[in-house]
Amino acid sequence: MSLIALNKPFGTICQFSAHETRASLGDWVKKPGVYPAGRLDADSEGLLLLTDDGALQTRIAEPRHKLVKRYWAQVEGAPDETALARLASGVDLGDYVTRPCHAAFVELTKADAQLWSRTPPIRHRAAIPTTWIELSITEGKNRQVRRMTAAVGYPTLRLVRVGIGALDVFALGLAPGESTELPPRAPWNGIA
Repeated sequence: MSLIALNKPFGTICQFSAHETRASLGDWVKKPGVYPAGRLDADSEGLLLLTDDGALQTRIAEPRHKLVKRYWAQVEGAPDETALARLASGVDLGDYVTRPCHAAFVELTKADAQLWSRTPPIRHRAAIPTTWIELSITEGKNRQVRRMTAAVGYPTLRLVRVGIGALDVFALGLAPGESTELPPRAPWNGIA
């Protein structure tokens, strides 16, 4: 059984087959037979786990297992505690209501110190501030975090998955595009 942690770069699609205009997982991970356990859209970056074990892939990706995925979202504007409380209590997105989650501010100095620069960088608008928030969710529906922040009035400009279970992209020391093979049976909050 293989378990690989990848820091998926911005712009990379979550498939191994080549794409005409974007990088794919095959550009970063050369181990045959592994597949992503969950997805990150091309505009999101950060921790992605890949495995060749179908049962493990299900335990990581399926919401019924309630494995926490932690995201840092750089949002447009300056949300207050009320906006964070709305995010934490669950957000009605029209087609479903998100599960309650953990929502908190990320200190700008922490984000600046730990995050890598993105290519291309997000647009900078001098008159509109940006704020980093952390959302820890147990779901993972299509563009869920982006939809949640937009629903409370603060669109996401940059989205980085920084953790899955007890795994943390910073603790793993992975730069964008780097990967590492993990021991397949470590106790990471029920991953293996």
